[in-house]
Amino acid sequence: MAGINRYSNIPLYCQLKNIILEKIESGEYKEDTKIPSEQELCEQYNISRPTVRQAINELTSNGYLYKLKGKGTFVARQKSCIIDIRNYTGFTDSVLDSPEPEKKEIVSISTVTPREFAKLTEVFNLKSDNLQFTCIAYLNINNGEICSINVSYIPQNLFPNLEKDIRNKKPSYEILRGKYPLVPYTSKSTIEVSYADAMDASQLQVQPGQALIVVYNILYSKSGQPVEYIIAKYRADKCRLMFENHKL
Repeated sequence: MAGINRYSNIPLYCQLKNIILEKIESGEYKEDTKIPSEQELCEQYNISRPTVRQAINELTSNGYLYKLKGKGTFVARQKSCIIDIRNYTGFTDSVLDSPEPEKKEIVSISTVTPREFAKLTEVFNLKSDNLQFTCIAYLNINNGEICSINVSYIPQNLFPNLEKDIRNKKPSYEILRGKYPLVPYTSKSTIEVSYADAMDASQLQVQPGQALIVVYNILYSKSGQPVEYIIAKYRADKCRLMFENHKL
């Protein structure tokens, strides 16, 4: 394994980050075990403490390490949620298209209007800001760990009893009964990187400012009418995107 190269164009802290990452990936630094202290790393690689601290802080922010006050820095558990882009669709995080929406880990159900969330006017091509939406926030939990907080917005004029149906634990086939023209048929998704605000941090159990993978989904009926808008915020330290491509 390569050490620190002082003649390289790569900053010293980046080199140390890569060394630590290699040790994590090779299993030399195992999950939930303590890594060498800042002082030990300074002595081992003959670099300054600020250099070591910058490397450690970035690895901590990116979810590879975590700190326990008075105990040191430890290797975080591997990312438990893989978003396979080949299989991900806007339906993945949907409430309407979920086989058992009543079993979701619901955080809150409320009513909002475009006056409170202007994006709804654009998504649903609204002429008025008086339309009400059922707003359902729920957690995506994988192997006992929170991976994402998802918020779904569904027009109440299309699904007037949705809040009651969810609270009464109705399955989706009952919620959609008699509403065939409104069944989600196509979706459009956009992915971007964002950072946790105070509310995100509280719900996802992370520090404010931590990186998030945000997926915006719009679901349409067969006629092209928007029926659901979903914002899914995935913890970047718990999730990774997986791509697989083949040449034709």
